Amino acid sequence: MLTTLAIANYRSLREFIAPLGRLNIVTGPNGSGKSNVYRALRLLAVTARGGVIPSLAREGGLPSTLWAGPERFSRAMLAGVVPVQGTRRDEPVSLRLGFAGDDFGYAIDLGLPLLNKNTQFSLDPVIKRECIWNGPLLRPSALLVDRQGASIRTRDDQGDWQTIAQPVASFDSMMTEFSDPRTAPEMIAVRETIRSWRFYDHFRTDSESPVRLPQIGTHTPVLSDDGADLAAALQTIREIGDPSALDAAIDDAFPGSRIDITNLDGRFEVMMHQHGLLRPLKGAELSDGTLRYLLLVAALLTPRPPALLVLNEPETSLHPDLLPALARLIARASGHSQVLVVSHAARLIAALEREGDSQSIVLEKELGATRIVDADALDLPAWKWPSR
Repeated sequence: MLTTLAIANYRSLREFIAPLGRLNIVTGPNGSGKSNVYRALRLLAVTARGGVIPSLAREGGLPSTLWAGPERFSRAMLAGVVPVQGTRRDEPVSLRLGFAGDDFGYAIDLGLPLLNKNTQFSLDPVIKRECIWNGPLLRPSALLVDRQGASIRTRDDQGDWQTIAQPVASFDSMMTEFSDPRTAPEMIAVRETIRSWRFYDHFRTDSESPVRLPQIGTHTPVLSDDGADLAAALQTIREIGDPSALDAAIDDAFPGSRIDITNLDGRFEVMMHQHGLLRPLKGAELSDGTLRYLLLVAALLTPRPPALLVLNEPETSLHPDLLPALARLIARASGHSQVLVVSHAARLIAALEREGDSQSIVLEKELGATRIVDADALDLPAWKWPSR
């Protein structure tokens, strides 16, 4: 389980360090930085798949994603005595992402490339430093794998450093370019953990959505990002997951209702039986909110729980009366996975806070920078970034 999330210089997250528990609720007013926390977590996730540089490019590149304010605020600026203005830069341009748990920690530092007239990729960010360490806090003695520039070194069983002969390109993460289980088993453990993370954000439920149409069905223990394989995912829960939990989740939200999955020549389709109707409704006939709730049921009752499950505004299109049932479903999922919910729905947040061991991270903006409300009163975890 992650105990710390750390982000520096990503959009409004100038220096953001947050404690994490089993069930986390990230909330705050519009523009407070909730979406930036979600997007930064997704960036962290794609490092294990070699996609961090293309992902930054799709966001407009490093110049568009970097913190746009001054490197530091003077006391006069914080007090409002003088306007916010640029100061002399002392630190290198840097976008940093990291996390830590009781077992391992990981951090990546991205910066600008050196000027090179022989390349057309001069705007691509480069990876300056990557580290994996043992325990919740980076210390020289806890460092296990260290990448500086093109060089990777690992610590052997005797605690001595070994340099990997094959250099790594500036745009490639060591997580994808080096995978020797003999010299760096910790890297494989961290990489596979990150690869198990799942993100669900704004399923399509419009009239043309593939979710509403019959789809070829195969065993689907993990719902896809777009939810197109909903029927197969629900049937997989029915056959190899927890069918009683599935039935209970449907009845909790829609009393007296149940779902079946039809199979016509290998194409699966959702059918929903509702109290008082003489025939079941097909996926194409369901309301946006009903269909979205079924998608969340499939994601949260997965027979293959991830290490981390992140939901971005799951309340979208749901009637407020469905939110307590959704909260119970999310709380159940947190028994098998660490869960992070980004939301501004007061009723969902209140319901989640009543569901056992949950932790609210309330965000606000101060001079354009995202901060945690009453951060001084919280037990914030210690964090140290690797230097260049």
